[in-house]
Amino acid sequence: MLHRIGHRGRVAPDRRTLFALHRSWRRMVPYENIDIQLGRPISLDPDALTDKLVRRRRGGYCYEQNAGLAVLLRLAGFEVSMVESGVMRQAHGDAMWGNHNALVIDLDGSRWVADAGIGDGFTEPLPLREGAYRQGAFTYRLERLASDTWRFHHHPGATIASYDFRLQPREPADFTARSHELSTAAGSPYVTTLIVARPVAGSTSLLLSRTVRQYSADGRSSWVIRDVDEFAATLSENFLVPLDDLGPEGVTRLWEKAVAQDDLRQTRTRETG
Repeated sequence: MLHRIGHRGRVAPDRRTLFALHRSWRRMVPYENIDIQLGRPISLDPDALTDKLVRRRRGGYCYEQNAGLAVLLRLAGFEVSMVESGVMRQAHGDAMWGNHNALVIDLDGSRWVADAGIGDGFTEPLPLREGAYRQGAFTYRLERLASDTWRFHHHPGATIASYDFRLQPREPADFTARSHELSTAAGSPYVTTLIVARPVAGSTSLLLSRTVRQYSADGRSSWVIRDVDEFAATLSENFLVPLDDLGPEGVTRLWEKAVAQDDLRQTRTRETG
């Protein structure tokens, strides 16, 4: 799996390797829900994930991302636990347990939180200690809620406000039913909105339907993709999505859905504005 993320350095279960592998995974394996948008089934089976993430060089959404990252870190010799999480999209909402997962790494008497399943999330592991942690332009915070329950606070303006997580180890199969629900339910945000993200060189690029948003230390910018050719080029060049795996019809269908989603959003904005 190391060739998938372009890692050519030494591999040892130490802090330096943990950070390098996490950074490389985040930058080289795009966060994306394209299969959901195209009505293709999502599988958390290890062989299916290896085929999708490694052989076909695709990305995936939270359950797929963290299952794949867990395999990579275990192959490198790390002690990894997958844990149940619950994302809160509003600052004072309730955690929706099971709609996300994260990873906890035990290393030389310390514990670290790893997560590739939030598109605009952190690029390096966070120490499992209360406090604020700055990475590049963004500051994240960890808060302890109970003996085995924690809260991750995202930076202001991010796609989510926070998520809670419990330290009891889980397995990818424990999330199969919830993954099926989130990837097929008509009202699920993964069904209603195309989401592709990739952090690189101190900034994060995020595609929502056909709008690209970029966050960096210099501020935020956004632009709307004009046509299917620009859309295909953006997926391939900005987000490293292999277009051959989607096929010409898949790219066209994806573009049509992105346009329809954007049109619906604008209509709702006018109606409520």
